[in-house]
Amino acid sequence: MSQTIIGKAHKRIDGRLKVSGQARYAADHPYPGMLYAYGVYSSIACGRIQALDTSAAKAMPGVVEILHHGHCPTLHRTPESAMSFDQILQASKADEHRLPFEDDRIYYPGQFVALVVAQSFAQARAAAQAVKVSYQAEEPVKNLEEGLRLKGFKPSSGTHERGDPDTAFQQATQRIDVTYTTPAETHNPMEMHATTAHWQDGRLYVEESTQGVVNHRNFLANVFDLAPEQVEVRAPFIGSGFGGKLWPWPHSVAACAAAKMTGRPVQLMLPRAQMFSTVGHRPETRQRLRLATDDQGRLVSLRHESINSTSTVDTYTETCGSVTKSLYSCANVLVSHATSPVNHGTPTSMRAPGAAPGLFALESAIDEMAEAVKMDPLAFRRLNLASKDESSDLPWSSNHLAEAIDQAAERFGWNQRDARIGAMRDGDEIIGYGMGACNWEAFQVPTEARVSLRADGSALVQCGVQDIGTGTYTIVAQTVSELTGLPLERIEVQLGDSSFVPGPVSGGSWMTASVMPALAGATRQALDKLRSFAVADKAAFAGEKPENLEVRDGQLVKDGRQVSFAEILKGQRLARAEGTFRSGMGDQKKFSYRSFGAHFVEVRWDPGISRLRVARVVSAIDVGKVVNPLAARNQVEGAIVMGVGMALFEATEYDPRTGLPVNDNYAEYVVPVHADQPELDVILLDYPDLNLNEFGARGIGEIGITGLAAAVANAVYHATGQRIRNLPITKEKLMAGL
Repeated sequence: MSQTIIGKAHKRIDGRLKVSGQARYAADHPYPGMLYAYGVYSSIACGRIQALDTSAAKAMPGVVEILHHGHCPTLHRTPESAMSFDQILQASKADEHRLPFEDDRIYYPGQFVALVVAQSFAQARAAAQAVKVSYQAEEPVKNLEEGLRLKGFKPSSGTHERGDPDTAFQQATQRIDVTYTTPAETHNPMEMHATTAHWQDGRLYVEESTQGVVNHRNFLANVFDLAPEQVEVRAPFIGSGFGGKLWPWPHSVAACAAAKMTGRPVQLMLPRAQMFSTVGHRPETRQRLRLATDDQGRLVSLRHESINSTSTVDTYTETCGSVTKSLYSCANVLVSHATSPVNHGTPTSMRAPGAAPGLFALESAIDEMAEAVKMDPLAFRRLNLASKDESSDLPWSSNHLAEAIDQAAERFGWNQRDARIGAMRDGDEIIGYGMGACNWEAFQVPTEARVSLRADGSALVQCGVQDIGTGTYTIVAQTVSELTGLPLERIEVQLGDSSFVPGPVSGGSWMTASVMPALAGATRQALDKLRSFAVADKAAFAGEKPENLEVRDGQLVKDGRQVSFAEILKGQRLARAEGTFRSGMGDQKKFSYRSFGAHFVEVRWDPGISRLRVARVVSAIDVGKVVNPLAARNQVEGAIVMGVGMALFEATEYDPRTGLPVNDNYAEYVVPVHADQPELDVILLDYPDLNLNEFGARGIGEIGITGLAAAVANAVYHATGQRIRNLPITKEKLMAGL
């Protein structure tokens, strides 16, 4: 395929709507007669509701209704069934299966206890604060350490074993046995979770901040005992989600129930504090790594055993070893996962689930192993790279990790690294260099798209996928432009509506690789119909064979004669030529599909003022064909900064006495700000992976965060000699080790 639009940098076609305020988000729909809802949230972490007094709240101005256990419409759980990728368009998945107000038990702090509905937001909030709830509190399990001590752990999915790792470890020349921990992290996108719901003629309409309108529709249909076609969920714009908006949460059900009870539109937007309790988080992890090498520095045994916290009502597994089983060559490997229940809300996917905390542990351990065998960390990794996926015994579909390491190392200046601890200085600052590999799965999942070539010379594209801020609108337009020759400004893209042909959730970095083949099939169908119109009696190319008509610049061409799409349709008095196509999974048994990369990090530590900063990051990323370099580089840069937050700042803290979150706001939950931004240099290798799809594109949203925290930790060790194995790396931890 000769690509002229794909692979070129383009500004986002939805950018003007966003900067002008015309883009509407879930809480930007002021329906006539709309009511506003505000939650009453549990102030204990575990126990039971003894009494709930709503009398004072009901008497307050503007209050219309108060929902709680015993006063709520009939709700139904969605079936808990395993979802395979080929069933993703029929999915009805939720991470928290318990429904709001289902019983009088309290399982975690911030759990919905009641919902006040009033004429204004201020009235609803004031009345919610007047609801009196008394509890019979029980001692909560407050963190993973307590969970392991009091509840133990349960083996989970994702186990992989090959060879005899225990024997190989015992007989090896060099061995390390280390444990790493990561804290709970909270997603905290700028747009908080919100639902605007209304019922009309037995149908439910929902404006939702969701990464999956079709799944959300299917879920609500189950909850309210409706046919899927009786529910419409819309999310044309989402203020990011990072995985926290993949699946429905209790607030959405509560808002829809309130709209049903009142017969009026209801809007519910979660306060920032409830983003820390009732809509998921990345769970705590404890990861034990045991590595061993022969006398040449080759890995002979690799064991990665991880345990993560989960809730007491659901089991969520953070698959930390998902990368470990295949990134490096080793004949003897054990990967296992387990969970331990605590009194927190149910965890969920957070950008690069499993791989982000897992690669912090693995890539830190790889550095520790390199030091044990007295090898340069880069040389040790190069020596041990896997030439195929040894966990599945399949060849890589495309793997340029070695080149990514070499390119980034050269750009970074790794050859200038003095291996001695603390030897590199610039004035008062001690400089540390560190590196880490990054890795993420590559997916293509079923997706359907509809493309209409219209009589006004434009194209309309519809798909029930969503753009969560990553640039999907633009990639969709680029794909159709590539195949039709129409300019981007003549292509109208409509996304984020469950009434469109179905698409998957926007997660897993699979959207680009999945939607492009569907768009290609739909566009080609539309073009075939256009050709058939063009060769009909009295048409522009009457008597010609349709397959002989070329497509060029929005025109059909034959022997130098060019006729625009619009002229052909108008000549036949037709409104459109339309195509609809559903793409499939691709061959999952022939190749192992993954993306690869490497981060090189410079940190600077000033011990006189106890200041640690990430000064510079060079990353080389191998994600197949780069569809839009501008958006792709932006994705990696954002992921790097998020990785800096993971490494140095982010941790959701819970009161050791009560189990309640204590830094549930942007003032105390620390994330990188402008002053924390390092100098960023992103290299995109751009090798099309044509084994995955015809465009060679893989996803890029997740991979940039993986391995970054380890690269920072490795650089910190190089600068200070302090090996921090429990994130985040704070100055207090560094000072305690001095």
